[in-house]
Amino acid sequence: MPTISINGNSIYYESPNPNSQALPLVFVHGAGGSSHHWLSQFAYLSGGYKPLAVDLPGHGHSGGQGARDIVDYREFIKSFAEALDLGPFVLAGHSMGGAITLDFARQYPEMLKGMILVGTGAKLRVAPDFLEFFRQGNNPPNLRQLAYSDKTPDEVFYQGEKDYKLTGNDIRYGDFLACDSFDIRASLTNINVPALIICGEEDVLTPLKYSDYLQTNLPLATMDILPNAGHMVMIEQPDAVNTAIVKFLQGLS
Repeated sequence: MPTISINGNSIYYESPNPNSQALPLVFVHGAGGSSHHWLSQFAYLSGGYKPLAVDLPGHGHSGGQGARDIVDYREFIKSFAEALDLGPFVLAGHSMGGAITLDFARQYPEMLKGMILVGTGAKLRVAPDFLEFFRQGNNPPNLRQLAYSDKTPDEVFYQGEKDYKLTGNDIRYGDFLACDSFDIRASLTNINVPALIICGEEDVLTPLKYSDYLQTNLPLATMDILPNAGHMVMIEQPDAVNTAIVKFLQGLS
């Protein structure tokens, strides 16, 4: 899969049809994650669109160092889009990636055709005991129950954790510090970018009230609540997520 040099770092991204002239969709993973979390989306969408799923710096197969502030990741996405000469595109983000997406839409709305916000919120405070687990290089012991629906098969969880291990613990800790300091609530009503909000009905980490708040305060937002899914909704219920995304994209055109 392709790489591109940004700020002297080799950045890895997945793109089934990199030369396509179709509408570009840039997918941004959550804290400590990688582009692998979007496999089901860019495989499904590659027929009619140009999906790209990027590993943020220091994550997955990308070089460089992770950030400890959403603004730094926002600027990276800008550099990534400009380096690939994407033109107006749709930006999609999960959890921390959703925070990056929101901040990007606030700062650079002219670069976007729309945004997709998956399992995220306008404020992403992280509990102090969680931060301590990550600082020590550990996961919270109940991560399975927190991040996934109890109806999600174990093999989906195990694959998700395998993908997480592509990224080092220090990078993951920095990501959660970035989440903890993120708060864009005061700016939401000024973000006039069409938005699709997707939330797993059983999401504990970014619960439904977070998505409700986004829908209420973003001027151009619609929302899909998906049953039998938790925080990792795009790998727990990929078909439902893909259907919601395609419907949103068709509405944009």
